[in-house]
Amino acid sequence: MKEKPVFKMNGYGALLLAFISLIIGVYLIISAPAIPVKLLGVLLVLLCIVAATSLTIVQPNQAKVLTIFGTYLGVIRDQGLWMTIPFTFKQSVSLRVTNFNSEKLKVNDLEGNPIEIAAVVVYKVSDAAKAVFDVENYIQFVQIQSETGIRHIASHYAYDTFESKENQWTLRQNSDEIAEVLVNDLQQRLAVAGVDVIEARIMHLAYSAEIASAMLQRQQARAVLSARKVIVDGAVGLVKAAIDELTEQKIVDLDEERKAQMVNNLMIAIVSEKGTQPVINNGTIY
Repeated sequence: MKEKPVFKMNGYGALLLAFISLIIGVYLIISAPAIPVKLLGVLLVLLCIVAATSLTIVQPNQAKVLTIFGTYLGVIRDQGLWMTIPFTFKQSVSLRVTNFNSEKLKVNDLEGNPIEIAAVVVYKVSDAAKAVFDVENYIQFVQIQSETGIRHIASHYAYDTFESKENQWTLRQNSDEIAEVLVNDLQQRLAVAGVDVIEARIMHLAYSAEIASAMLQRQQARAVLSARKVIVDGAVGLVKAAIDELTEQKIVDLDEERKAQMVNNLMIAIVSEKGTQPVINNGTIY
């Protein structure tokens, strides 16, 4: 099924025609003495009923899908009061932008870690005929297919990576890229229902409760290691600068053994988390 226009005309003229026909028909039926005139009044009343069945009101951002005796006729998208084919069944379909908040889904990511994920999907109906006839209930269809798409995308990416790998997207670090992939995946799934996906974005992402504590410790250990690396790199630079400065200024002449001892002392003093206690040497360095 595809959306197509159907015959329509201004409904105010039909409404006026129905009202006039009803007034004249009732008057002829009640007051006319001759039978043929009374029959004309009955016909005018029937004309009023037929005209009334052809009227339909279309709200802004709404479409009316018309069928007659099981046959699809077309769609009216223009807002207002319209006269169309009489005795048709008119089903309303909202064309407004709608959002859907998924439940928190428990999924295994690319590395097999159980995670909780939820997303918000913003969509609207672009083809009212497909939304009505190609799926049983397009709102439920959007909800189920959206959750299926979220599960599918979540299983193809890791929550986070603890090793530096180039060109590897993760759910936590590449939210914009993952959102674009999710939109494309959902659009393919929902096209059959005549739905356009405007935006899809992850709104909740966390490790499952059974591994959350372990993953938190892993992240903390990673942060500690990163901080240690920065401290050690800085300490090495400071020690090298100190030795080079002492050598250039010829303040003291150190052999390799004393240099090694000095490096050891400086590294301990700089890298240690606790304050060091200095020992004053009042003799010779040898």
